[in-house]
Amino acid sequence: MTPAAAAWQPTRPVEFIVPAGTGGGADQMARTLQGIVTKYNLMKQPLVVINKSGGAGGEGFLDLKTAANNPHKIIITLSNLFTTPLATGIPFTWKDLTPVAMLALDEFVLWVNADKPYKTAKDFVEAVKAAPPGSIKIGGTGSKQEDQIITVALEKATGTKLTYIPYKGGGEVAVQLVGNHVDATVNNPIEAVAQWRGGKVRPLCVFDGKPMDYSESVADGQAWKDVPTCKSQGLDIEYLMLRGIFMGPKATPDQVAYYIDLINKVRDTPEWKDFMKSGAFNTTFMTDPDYAKWVETEDKRHETLMREAGFLAQGN
Repeated sequence: MTPAAAAWQPTRPVEFIVPAGTGGGADQMARTLQGIVTKYNLMKQPLVVINKSGGAGGEGFLDLKTAANNPHKIIITLSNLFTTPLATGIPFTWKDLTPVAMLALDEFVLWVNADKPYKTAKDFVEAVKAAPPGSIKIGGTGSKQEDQIITVALEKATGTKLTYIPYKGGGEVAVQLVGNHVDATVNNPIEAVAQWRGGKVRPLCVFDGKPMDYSESVADGQAWKDVPTCKSQGLDIEYLMLRGIFMGPKATPDQVAYYIDLINKVRDTPEWKDFMKSGAFNTTFMTDPDYAKWVETEDKRHETLMREAGFLAQGN
């Protein structure tokens, strides 16, 4: 442990807030991290995961915003860090919090039901263009958030109208696709990998600038690295989602250092490496100031995306 990290330690249980529902990518990552901390006794105090998904995660963000000088609360963020304030107008921005570290970036994959004839993203795009406007249904988590932003981008790329159907979480989205209640989803890998292994869904492309970096077979003799980029399939869309940790306002450098040290210990475990592999995560890791610069850039990009999609609350 570094001298800075040794200067402060939690003196009571730490709340680990998930500004999203149970079963989704952020919830799974938070509970994996909590499990590793518990297994290896990395903290002297308990780390308690609490879901605060109300108001598209605004409940969780506002809770932490009001927790100035309280280092016993941390939050795992996803892109609703940017989208929720823009869509709802709640009095919150990421600058109200203290950046700690980027844990990873989560990929988005275009999924279809395995019973459908589409074998490539090009097949799907041709079907979308041939279908009556609005007849193709895309399932996703929440409204005016990542999944719907990507759906709007798909509409622009294909020049047609899609019907977006919001659900509570990525787990439910995957079930709806298996049941053929929607025609496609843009779920994170970890949210649909079980259904892919079970032969129920098929990945068509990944919304990243490069293929995913995992070569072990997952299903049908295919690995994550075999899923082509959407760009290579003629869909010029790139979108990665933040999985990062923030503290409340006025966190001190030694408090931040404690959590960075804790995260680094977690990242060194085989369980975390297996989790990164199973979820096909982009394992980019950052701390301040690089992390804050990255978040600042993404905040501006989301404002542009949300404005173009017509998702901004009045006054934003």
